[in-house]
Amino acid sequence: MHLKKGDTVVVISGRKEDRGKTGEVTRTFPKEGKAIVAGINNKVRHTKPSMANPQGGRIEREAPLPVAKLMVVCQACNKPSRLKAMFVDNKKFRACKRCGEQIPEKVKD
Repeated sequence: MHLKKGDTVVVISGRKEDRGKTGEVTRTFPKEGKAIVAGINNKVRHTKPSMANPQGGRIEREAPLPVAKLMVVCQACNKPSRLKAMFVDNKKFRACKRCGEQIPEKVKD
């Protein structure tokens, strides 16, 4: 999978409301080939009243998107780009195909 948690991505195809929007990947599902992007592909779930939520109502949350519909935004050239794998000192990292700049890894919390 070319996406990782914390990457900034742009939606290249899909619903008109979401196409062209950018956001940060909050979670990935490699086996399904999907990812959740903050603020994109919001779905509404209607819930019955329960002990945890006595009022019930509508809960809005992000749904997973196929990674084929997402492109990583390069920090250097600030454009959507494909990625390539490069090796420096026997360490593998991801780089932008447009400008060749390294895509920085996010620090895991």
